Amino acid sequence: QLTAPTPCGGMVLGALLDHVNGLAQAFTLGARKMVPEGGSPAPSADASRLDPDWREQIPARLAVLAQAWADPEAWTGLAEVGGVTSPGDATGMFALDEVLVHGWDLAVASGQSFEIDTRLVQANYEFVHALVSGAPDGIPGLFGPPVPVPDGAPWLDRLIGLTGRDPHWT
Repeated sequence: QLTAPTPCGGMVLGALLDHVNGLAQAFTLGARKMVPEGGSPAPSADASRLDPDWREQIPARLAVLAQAWADPEAWTGLAEVGGVTSPGDATGMFALDEVLVHGWDLAVASGQSFEIDTRLVQANYEFVHALVSGAPDGIPGLFGPPVPVPDGAPWLDRLIGLTGRDPHWT
């Protein structure tokens, strides 16, 4: 399935997996206020870069990411991720958005279910809504133009719509 399409900007599944692998590492360093030598480049999206053990490596890196953001200090001060410096609390919400939205992308593209704590989705929705409320055409490099979703839709559908994806993508 690595060549299967995803709802994420024309990326195939393998490229998106590589992106998730890289963002897990980048946002872990951001939580720890560590900047790699030479700066923090944006995570790649190249299926050819997947390690042979990616099936074990990516979940392990996501677990380390969650552990890093469980530290209250991660949410303070400034953090650099992908060459962008922002307050720790905003960086944490961007990390959550990346995991939620790309987790949904991966699940939908591979025919799997995606279950997540509604409180996390609602908190991230509020963060993303504040970002995109003044950007009807989306935010280049982050989100496409929002896809209309009914107000009463599930929080995950609303979040997915805000990021420029169709919650009913197949």
